[in-house]
Amino acid sequence: MLGITDFPLFVGAVFLLNITPGPDTAYIVGRSVAQGRAAGVMSALGVSAGCCVHSVATAFGLTALLAASPAAFTMIKFAGAAYLVWLGLRLLWQRPQPAGQQTATPPQARRSLRALFMQGFLTNVLNPKVVLFFVSFFPQFVDPHAGRQALAFLLLGAVMVLMSTVWNTLVAWLAGTLTRRVGQAPRLKCWLDRLVGTAFIALGARLALVQR
Repeated sequence: MLGITDFPLFVGAVFLLNITPGPDTAYIVGRSVAQGRAAGVMSALGVSAGCCVHSVATAFGLTALLAASPAAFTMIKFAGAAYLVWLGLRLLWQRPQPAGQQTATPPQARRSLRALFMQGFLTNVLNPKVVLFFVSFFPQFVDPHAGRQALAFLLLGAVMVLMSTVWNTLVAWLAGTLTRRVGQAPRLKCWLDRLVGTAFIALGARLALVQR
């Protein structure tokens, strides 16, 4: 089918990968716990947008070139690690708001959601492990002799993004629902922010140690 091989196996593998906790899941759960369901869902959509970029780059061979370049890989690795550490430090330094001031006005809420989307996007795009995953996983399901390899990669990417979006949105919704009452306890929210911030810093440090 358009150069795609073992499609049922691909779907099964993507499903197992989605339910296996990883950095993206940790980021989405962290945002949901610290800031609620809407924050988690927007973070999940940002991560999915990042996967779209990786899918297109894989289809046109850009991911393979990036993975083969030690300098480019190292640059992305440290950029992604620094970004996660920066997000973590922002949560650690954030001052708790009084209970009566925690509800954002609509314009502020929209800006906040856009920022969360971009943060999820950058967290995924700047993760070199995702680059390595796409360049090693996707070619296994594309016939090397097919005439439409780019289209096959794009279709596989679309399936993966769709499945990941559904799963990550569900995870964000559940995590946000379980902690919905946190907003009514400013001190508890402050400690959760610190916990999530520390987790982001740990993820950034771990990412900095990734080897090709």
